[in-house]
Amino acid sequence: MKFSLFVHMERWDEQVSHRQLFEDLTELTLMAEAGGFSTVWIGEHHSMEYTISPSPMPQLAYLAARTERIRLGAGTIIAPFWNPIRVAGECALLDVISNGRMEVGLARGAYQFEFDRLAGGIPATSGGAHLRELVPAVQQLWQGDYAHDGEIWQFPTSTSVPKPVQQPTPPMWIAARDPDSHDFAVRSGCNVMVTPLMKGDEEVLDLTRKFETAVADHPEVSRPRLMVLRHTHVHSPDDPDGWRPAAEAISRFYRTFDAWFGNKTTPENGFLEPSPESKFAGRPEFEPESLHKTAMIGTPEEVIERLRYYQELGVDEFSFWCDNSLPHEEKKKSLQLFIEQVVPAFAGS
Repeated sequence: MKFSLFVHMERWDEQVSHRQLFEDLTELTLMAEAGGFSTVWIGEHHSMEYTISPSPMPQLAYLAARTERIRLGAGTIIAPFWNPIRVAGECALLDVISNGRMEVGLARGAYQFEFDRLAGGIPATSGGAHLRELVPAVQQLWQGDYAHDGEIWQFPTSTSVPKPVQQPTPPMWIAARDPDSHDFAVRSGCNVMVTPLMKGDEEVLDLTRKFETAVADHPEVSRPRLMVLRHTHVHSPDDPDGWRPAAEAISRFYRTFDAWFGNKTTPENGFLEPSPESKFAGRPEFEPESLHKTAMIGTPEEVIERLRYYQELGVDEFSFWCDNSLPHEEKKKSLQLFIEQVVPAFAGS
């Protein structure tokens, strides 16, 4: 099983500069590369201080020059906010800059807040149509001349300039949850990334079953890879209560996600207060005790045990999601423990 790092610049107040956050992200990436991680993933979000990434491309291009081996994942490009020609060209350029280390994840998008500002206010739930039209168009543009006459985009004969180093295409990933999205990803020759969010390992089991069904339904396609993305924090066994600050921080992260996702309040200068804890009375999944069990929080041995279960389920890559509202120094300690005491347990596996 491979390991990757999923990371953003996250800002919870104005005391930390954006420049410092960028240096922190770079430091975590260099740690991950030195620790044998396969990929660093950076997503796309707009006008939100708690996940800062209006485009993963410039960040990944910078990291390409600072690293030697780690692969560079745009995870994920939000399909309704892009034109296929631009996706193909920018991803190919990153592949050239990194000499064949680019990977791209694509998703339909989730926040109505962003759709109201970048997609003319169309419902966020309609983003799947954009994703299904975008993926094959990008694949064709990477191969050569291609004209497109779709329901969403229309353009005369065009091609990707430059062409990617990796042929026939760089690895493509689809963020999937329902059976139809798993099926679309597999039949399109794409890998699958899944996020259980606040649900437990029964959700991981359900998602792997959906993936395996899609694989079985398409024997004509080479088996793709499956990645699980999960909030992760490792603490020392010498600190038996070390899980609690992480669980409380991840609860804050999810309550902030809820506020942005709800789209009921206008943010101030990119900040939005987390939804109050009182809103989640009767919602145990937001409570630290529940997140201790659902998020990947624990001692190295506890984390190893759960990851071995994921491996048995057929998970090919586990992505260490380090966005969690904790200070940078705490993230570094957790990542270092993971590298030193968890990763060696999977060497050669």
